[in-house]
Amino acid sequence: MIPKVFKEVIDLGDGRTISIETGKLAKQAHGSVVVQSGNCMLLCTVVSNYKQSDVDFLPLTVDYREKFAASGRYPGGFFKREARPSDGEVLTMRLVDRVLRPLFPKDYHAETQVMIQLMSHDEDVMPDAMAGLAASAAIQLSDFPFECPISEARVGRINGEFVINPTRAQLLESDIDMMIGASADSVMMVEGEMDEISEEEMAEAIKFAHEAIKVQCAAQVRLAEAFGKKEVREYAAEREDDDLAKKIHDLAYDKVYAIAKAGSAKHERTAAFDTIKEDIKASFSEEELADFGGMVSKYYYKAEKAAIRDLTLNEGLRLDGRQTDEIRPIWCEVDYLPSTHGSAIFTRGETQALATVTLGTSREANQIDMPSFEGEERFYLHYNFPPFSTGEARPIRGTSRREVGHGNLAQRALKGMVPDECPYTVRVVSEVLESNGSSSMATVCAGTMALMDAGVKLKKPVSGIAMGLISDGASGKYAVLSDILGDEDHLGDMDFKVTGTADGITACQMDIKVKGLSYEILVNALKQARNGRLHILEKLVETIAEPNAEVKAHAPKMITRVIPNEFIGALIGPGGKVIQELQKATKTTIVINEDPITEEGIVEILGTNQEGIDAVLTKIDSLLFKPTIGGSYQVKVIKMLDFGAVVEYLDAPGNETLLHVSELAWERTENVSDVVNMGDVFEVKYFGVDPKTRKEKVSRKALLEKPEGYVARPPRDNSRDSRSGGRDSRDNRGSRDNRGRDDRRDDRKPREDKKED
Repeated sequence: MIPKVFKEVIDLGDGRTISIETGKLAKQAHGSVVVQSGNCMLLCTVVSNYKQSDVDFLPLTVDYREKFAASGRYPGGFFKREARPSDGEVLTMRLVDRVLRPLFPKDYHAETQVMIQLMSHDEDVMPDAMAGLAASAAIQLSDFPFECPISEARVGRINGEFVINPTRAQLLESDIDMMIGASADSVMMVEGEMDEISEEEMAEAIKFAHEAIKVQCAAQVRLAEAFGKKEVREYAAEREDDDLAKKIHDLAYDKVYAIAKAGSAKHERTAAFDTIKEDIKASFSEEELADFGGMVSKYYYKAEKAAIRDLTLNEGLRLDGRQTDEIRPIWCEVDYLPSTHGSAIFTRGETQALATVTLGTSREANQIDMPSFEGEERFYLHYNFPPFSTGEARPIRGTSRREVGHGNLAQRALKGMVPDECPYTVRVVSEVLESNGSSSMATVCAGTMALMDAGVKLKKPVSGIAMGLISDGASGKYAVLSDILGDEDHLGDMDFKVTGTADGITACQMDIKVKGLSYEILVNALKQARNGRLHILEKLVETIAEPNAEVKAHAPKMITRVIPNEFIGALIGPGGKVIQELQKATKTTIVINEDPITEEGIVEILGTNQEGIDAVLTKIDSLLFKPTIGGSYQVKVIKMLDFGAVVEYLDAPGNETLLHVSELAWERTENVSDVVNMGDVFEVKYFGVDPKTRKEKVSRKALLEKPEGYVARPPRDNSRDSRSGGRDSRDNRGSRDNRGRDDRRDDRKPREDKKED
């Protein structure tokens, strides 16, 4: 049976389109769509169990995978199949998850899986920009309880003009690379990097993307209506008891308010809140707790959240006693670790990050091998968040998605400030040692100082800050919180992280939880974030004002030389012999790359000993040394032969040539040692390549005065014929007649005759 296909087309306004199709593939899933732009095709399927899970959260899994077959390639590795997700895929999963999760009901706890797969790749389409659209469209075709359609779009700016879903090539020219997730009514998520733009410019970019998202949301509604909108499934909702909620609120609110107003430290405050909660539980009988014990905790946290929010909105105070725009105390230190190439500690309140920098050659670049992108990163940052940083003991199961996301945010914040001419591959690693607030922003600050400590010539230092927002739609009150605590991250209406220099924003990450947030509030929040960033930046500059002039004594020095393509082989040597011996002798690392455009050799020399680096440079100079015809050069005798001496140019050690015995002196020389000896240094004149011998010719005698009475030997008589016994009279037919050998076969019987005999 031919399936009935339903399709909607979205016009991007510049000749490009995005189509959403359903009805052909994966029909046993609860919802499935194929989203296509150009030759790029994403298949998204969604499934949610009909039975609620025994947990108090939504067990949602968003999985994004790029199939290598989509770009006509084989996956790497021994087994030649896709394995664990790459960092790029994990980042796309996080972008989609952050927008979808808030739109499910808070009491919906069924196991839910969203799977997005790149099935066909197009070089001019970046698939991650359509992943959110695909996920939402598939959910619209299901019976899931889901608030409203959403979509995501990438926005760039080229020559002052905004572009929706730019190509990877266009992004190279863009000063903005932002992903925005939104519904038709509200912006919900923003993440990206920028080239030091202003807060107003960032808000304009978000507005532009939101207009495009509205069109994409409308297309999803039309597709669902054409397909046949399903009735929303029924599920076992959480039990509610308004009387119990009011009772717990009355018991908890004032006590929580008082503790929150006291401005205590994290552990003291947490213990006090736990005591209130336990006292409330103790006020109920065992029978009552058995009946609705789980609801007590839920309603207590509601009351706690309400009290803390009211304290901030009414009195401008926060949990630790700060004002809304106040930054916690900061202390910093650089050069803490003696053996690293660069290190720094950044501590802000109860959050601490220790960053290290390692310098290397292009061989240490981070290789990216995805179906949608192949390349390498010469600057990259890794972020580690061990459980002890929050006073917990839990299993460590590899790098988490959160660690990948936070590390990527910090990397994007800093990478634009690493100059293009930096010769090193630079790896920054952030170890989060304490966390109560944004450890990713602490990573940015520690990373800035560690890079400067390592001698990396940052264009400008970068700082970062985490902000929060508490708002009351009924009264119109709102409070923007600078440098939020971990608790404030959960109870606020927006949490956003902004990084930048003194001149503008370099990266951001926002999750907006309140509907219809005005752009006026957003810009005000960003401006308050700027003040906080500048305050933190001052602390960084007080610690280290500018990058160190030189790398540390134990850190490798990097020298880059460009050599013509024809000399690459000579430097490498047969089987790599020359370069391997050179590295061993000089204790350096030598990497040779070929420029893809000019095809010149790019030689990277990395070493801690300047003498070793100089020795490699001397070797390269000797390879590149080319004497000019008619020039005079100092040489040294390095080998004695019967017919001359092998001499080495002093300007190019290792570059040697033959000085023939006939060019030693004007007088006839019987023995080479009569004129020169091993180790002698003198000048020779260079004559270029001798047309007769096809070898380079140098002469010592050409620089000496002719002796008095010197008579040149007569030139050889080339007219001699065979009767004179000369060799030069040979003709083509009888060149060996003088020796009586070339007619010998005439006297022999044919070989066949001998066999017959």
